[in-house]
Formats: sequence, structure tokens, C-alpha cells
Amino acid sequence: MYAIAGATGRVGSVAAEQLLAAGAPVRVLVRNPAAAQRWTERGAEVAVTDLEDGAGLTAALIDCDGLFILLPFNLTAANFHAHTRALVATIAEAVTDSGVPHVAMLSSAGADLPEGTGPIVGLYQLEQALRTTGAVISAVRSGHFQEKVSDLLDSARHSGIYPVFAETADKPIPMVATPDLGEVVAQTLLTPPRANQVIDVEGPAYTERQVAAVLGSALGRQLEVVTLPRPAWAGALMDAGFSAHIAEVLTELYDADQRGVLVPRGDRTVRATTELEATIAGLIGATAQRGQL
Repeated sequence: MYAIAGATGRVGSVAAEQLLAAGAPVRVLVRNPAAAQRWTERGAEVAVTDLEDGAGLTAALIDCDGLFILLPFNLTAANFHAHTRALVATIAEAVTDSGVPHVAMLSSAGADLPEGTGPIVGLYQLEQALRTTGAVISAVRSGHFQEKVSDLLDSARHSGIYPVFAETADKPIPMVATPDLGEVVAQTLLTPPRANQVIDVEGPAYTERQVAAVLGSALGRQLEVVTLPRPAWAGALMDAGFSAHIAEVLTELYDADQRGVLVPRGDRTVRATTELEATIAGLIGATAQRGQL
């Protein structure tokens, strides 16, 4: 039995589907009971629990051979890092108490660094905490997600602006499609390693200007790429609705990215192949079906 947290998300849902397609027994962990029907129809077990519910999470992991876990970032928390530390402690305790032998976690480039990376510090803490549980840990690290453009769809369509939180929009950056990550997670669970490992997943490289061009083409309009210098980041984030505290956390992340410290340092590398054009076409098609575009 494989437990999949975040089964309604992009990575977890693909991992669960891949495992089911391989004939493996799957128990999906969902917060909302309304999400259960989709998975029961596919033959999965469903456990309704929250990652902040230690007892519920522990019970959901009993008798499981493997677990996929991720660390949700609460960008509304009054104290982001305190909230993350508490969540890390709850997850690690549940893994310890349940005795699940293998955990594949969604991590990030830069999760080997204990500070100075904004929200990725929480992934460093989760990797370290899980390694004390007795389980074998597979940390699946990626850099930029191709799906990050989903946050810009409405703005790009209506304003024609593609903002870039960096000094240049012309630096090639590897970008991974989340379905590729889900496939890596499923394969890792099905063939667990004997010892802890870090897997770097790298996708095709694009500049932000190229991303804007692909997105603009899909939307049927030319987008203006606007680079924001570091002093403007916090204000732009607060204008977008984030608190000053969260703006500071995200600014630290963007700064770490710009300084080039969020780089692969794993034990092995998997090359993902999904191209940006396919990802953006899928995102726009999904939002169109929901009447958002």
C-alpha cells in the first residue's frame, strides 16, 4: 500500500494515477471528503485527514510500504517559519510512529541549505527531520515549475504584462512540468532505494522572455516583459496582496535564485522531457473549461 498526500494537487494526483495504472494499491490522503469519490472510482482507498492532524496522519500511514509527502506553504500565516516548523514536526512524528519504511518527498533545489532561501528553508528542515525517523528518504528536488505561469494567466491576458523578479529575463532556467515529477515519485515508490537519496529532476531550459513569448502566443497577444529590480520586489508583492512578512520571505527566495545558490546537488539526476508549450496549452485549456479565460 502506498499513501499519497496532496492527491488533489498536480504532483500527488499524477503519482497516484501512475501507481494505480501499475496495479499498486493506493491510499490517497485528502482534506475534503468531496474529493473521495474520484479516487474510490479509480480503485484507491481514501483517508480524510490533514497534514496538521498528527493522529489522523499517523493512522493513515499504518501498514503502508511507502509515502509521498509534500510541504504545503501557507502564504497567509502570521509567522510563516513557525507554522512550517510545526508542520514539519507533525509529519516527522507521524512517519516515526506509523513505521512507514520509505518516504518520497517533494523537495527543491536549495534544500541542502539551512538558511537564506525563503520558504525552501522549510524543505531543508523536512529533509533533515525525516532522516531521523528510521525511514529511508528519497528527496525529489526540482527547480522552477513550468506551471508557475498559471499565477500570471489573468494578469497577462488582461494587462499584457509578464513580470520577472530578476535583473534579467534572458537567463536560461531549467523548468520542470509537474506531471514529470509525479512520474518520478511513482517510480521511486515502486523501486525504493536501500539508503537515503536525493534525486534532482531537471527539465528543459527556457529564459523568462521565452516563457512570455510562448504564453503570449497561446493567449493570442504579445506580452511585455517587465523586469523588477530587487528594491521593487517587496512592494510589488504587497501590491499583489501579500503581507509584508510573506513578501519578505518570498523576496529572500527570489534573491537566492538570482544569486545562483538554488542548484542541483543531489545523488543522481533525472531528465524530464515535457516541453513548455504542452504545459501552457494544458493550463489554458483547463482554465478555459472553467470559464476563467
